[in-house]
Amino acid sequence: MPHDTIVLLGVNHKTTPLEIREKLALSSGYEEPLRTLGQLEAVGEYYLLSTCNRVEVLFTCQNVEVARAQVLDQLFAGAVSGEELDRHVYQHRDEAAVEHLFLVAASLDSMIVGEAQILGQLKEAYRHAAKSGCTGFLLNKLMHKAFSVAKRVRTETRIGASAVSISYAAVELARKIFGDLTDKRVLLIGAGEMAELAAEHLVGQGVAEVVVANRTLERAVNLARCYNGRAVGLEEIPGELQRVDIIISSTGSPDLILRKEDVRSVMRERRNRPLFFIDIAVPRDLDPGINDLGNVYLYDIDDLHSVVEMNRTERDREAVKAQRIVDEERMKFSRWLENMDSTPTIVQLRGHIDRIVLGEVAKTFGRLEQLPEERRQALERMAAAITGKMLYPTLQYLKNDHHCLALQDRINTVRTLYLLDDNQGGPEAS
Repeated sequence: MPHDTIVLLGVNHKTTPLEIREKLALSSGYEEPLRTLGQLEAVGEYYLLSTCNRVEVLFTCQNVEVARAQVLDQLFAGAVSGEELDRHVYQHRDEAAVEHLFLVAASLDSMIVGEAQILGQLKEAYRHAAKSGCTGFLLNKLMHKAFSVAKRVRTETRIGASAVSISYAAVELARKIFGDLTDKRVLLIGAGEMAELAAEHLVGQGVAEVVVANRTLERAVNLARCYNGRAVGLEEIPGELQRVDIIISSTGSPDLILRKEDVRSVMRERRNRPLFFIDIAVPRDLDPGINDLGNVYLYDIDDLHSVVEMNRTERDREAVKAQRIVDEERMKFSRWLENMDSTPTIVQLRGHIDRIVLGEVAKTFGRLEQLPEERRQALERMAAAITGKMLYPTLQYLKNDHHCLALQDRINTVRTLYLLDDNQGGPEAS
């Protein structure tokens, strides 16, 4: 039997606008969506990935259309209309799904090609799925292969040398707005990995102060301590807005952290000194209406496209090398999948031939009275050697590529020749 179909469904920054992506983002974490998928009869193994720029579900199934409908209904029912899902959700099967996963892992499908953050996000998503028992033999093999592909791309190309993370792009945008950042004060809303990367880049630019606001004060304190900054609670944000110049928000909150009216009152007290917001959260943390206020500049993830153009030539040159590596690894994995398809037939064939040979050997021993043990063992070894030599051409026929015949056709031929699907037939039945 062929392996289950591998299917990947998703939305990303290339296919779907931010206002749709933020509705589909798994802001509550992985546990509940993974439990939900586990209840679907049409789905075998599965895993989920949710980042700022993409939401993807990878699964195995036997009926693709039924599984697709169940997955989309369970994960996104009520978030957006069915028409919007049909318009924006992309679908890849088998080899195309494998290639897409490898491209994502190698950061070739990222908004900023070469950024290293996506691999960590993939590994974190996989840990959740594996811990919950959602993955099995096939997806475990595929995910680990994706990690090794990403490592090979990093090792054999310089794609990461000229790459920038989303957080770094945000800092670069701030530098273009303000010029020198050495006298600027920065407020980070959120204390996760994105905020940590932003803090690292900001300190590298010599900002005057880093303030970290987070729902869990302990996490804010820990991050602020690393960069000689201050920690505050979310309720203290309005007061901090009077003092800072740049706000970078990256929480996992399903609701807005700041609304237009919150900032309007602050601007009066700031005497209209410029205030620069960068919202790199999905769903968005900041009310888009903030951008309508005077001397207030608000940018979200989709606005960072202009920043990522830097180093494009260098990245593109290295991306060609990286694509070649992905293509090589995709073909290797496809061959492994094909071999897995033939494994049940090979195992059954070996068992079939072994039963015939052992049966004939037993008959021979029955006719030879008082045969010494050494000669019995020699005859058994000879029979096993003959079996191996006789099977070798058939096994090579199944395992090696054949220009004229597809693997499934070759499997069917072997099963027919050796009567593997005929429970009553076969030489051993006579």
